[in-house]
Amino acid sequence: MKSLNPIQSLAVALLLAGSSVAFAQSKENSSRVAAVTPQPAAMAPSSAANVADYKLGAGDGMKISVFQNPDLTLETRITDTGMITYPLIGAVKVGGLTVPQAEQRIASALSSGNFIKQPQVSILITQVRGNQAAVLGFVNRPGRYPLEQSQMRLADLLAVAGGVAESGSDIVTLVGLRDGKPFKTQVSLSQAFTAGQPDAAFDTRVQDGDVVYVDRAPTAYIYGEVQRPGPLRLERGMTVLQGLAAGGGMTARGTDRGLKVHRKSGDGQTQVLQPAMSEPLRDGDVVYVRESIF
Repeated sequence: MKSLNPIQSLAVALLLAGSSVAFAQSKENSSRVAAVTPQPAAMAPSSAANVADYKLGAGDGMKISVFQNPDLTLETRITDTGMITYPLIGAVKVGGLTVPQAEQRIASALSSGNFIKQPQVSILITQVRGNQAAVLGFVNRPGRYPLEQSQMRLADLLAVAGGVAESGSDIVTLVGLRDGKPFKTQVSLSQAFTAGQPDAAFDTRVQDGDVVYVDRAPTAYIYGEVQRPGPLRLERGMTVLQGLAAGGGMTARGTDRGLKVHRKSGDGQTQVLQPAMSEPLRDGDVVYVRESIF
């Protein structure tokens, strides 16, 4: 091999040195880019609206796509009759189907029409409006809520509505239709949790069109010579004595002698009673504490 003269040797040395510097800078820049480039976030779990058992309903919005066929991507909404209109195959009924069933129906129509061989159809629900239930009464956020999964649990729907309000009862009523017949059931929150079996009590399922109602909590009223006259939320089994205590007790001028309770009977008439301190109060009772004459 022919030896290099001094000038050529110097040129080669400079070239090699420049290459080493460039490689080192490139590696350093790559490290910096890797450090500052945000990594792809872990995919969030599928929304409850996209679970396999959710049944599509009128008003639901969806995005339909077919693998390797971008021209067949469609964003649409289900009509009141449960239909959508899709390219090539026209009207397709998807209302009442689950997402996998709707995907299979569209795929079968594309295949049987000889449009695409073995089509892979994907449906993404973009908006849930089809299956809804109403939550009314003494809850923190009453309103209509989408049932984002098939047969949503009563406990889950109450949680979406913000739970029972402070003035709400512990009795939750669910009404609707089952097999075309009127359906009604009641769940006691206090009994469910006291018994230590909340799951069993809240396993009641909510369906499309159901109404959940939470009534006002039982209330008694106290007035006269008490520290805090006004309404009292009745706890289960609250007695007259406990009601007086909840009202702050009697004033210095009050007396428990001659204490009266005004109570409505079943026929709507008001009775005036002189109960014992151990007698339970009832919803709507009005307790009067009179002033001592001594």
